[in-house]
Amino acid sequence: MQSVSELNCWCLPAWLLCPLRKIPGNMEILNLDMKPGNTLKVKGKISPDTVGFSINLGCSSRDLAFHFNPRFNESVIVCNSKCSNAWQTEHRDSHLPFFRGCTVKFLIEMLSDKFRVKLPDGHEVHFPNRHGYRKITFMSIMGGFKMISFKLS
Repeated sequence: MQSVSELNCWCLPAWLLCPLRKIPGNMEILNLDMKPGNTLKVKGKISPDTVGFSINLGCSSRDLAFHFNPRFNESVIVCNSKCSNAWQTEHRDSHLPFFRGCTVKFLIEMLSDKFRVKLPDGHEVHFPNRHGYRKITFMSIMGGFKMISFKLS
């Protein structure tokens, strides 16, 4: 298990520290307590050579309410959901206001009917809460994004 200083997080509650799984290039939090009205602030550095990365929210890696996936090779942000390990219909937004090698902050707000992501330039991406989740317990970050800090409020 990593300490708060190793994660370099702001205001990280102790209950979020365990269990946390760190896989090279990937990170999972298994007991997140995100509900409608909560906002997740994620700050990180995008790898200079990445094709893309994803921030995933749901109950497990097999059941995702929200998959946020900037793809630099396509110049698009893909959002999707997954049910019983089956991907659903993608939503694509061609507004990509950040680039490889930069440090960015995303604000992901969970509402009862959708997820709202505020991008670094103020543009918003909206994606429906297709499964009607009332609580998100799982978060993962995968690919070319090194998390510097996060805060759930």
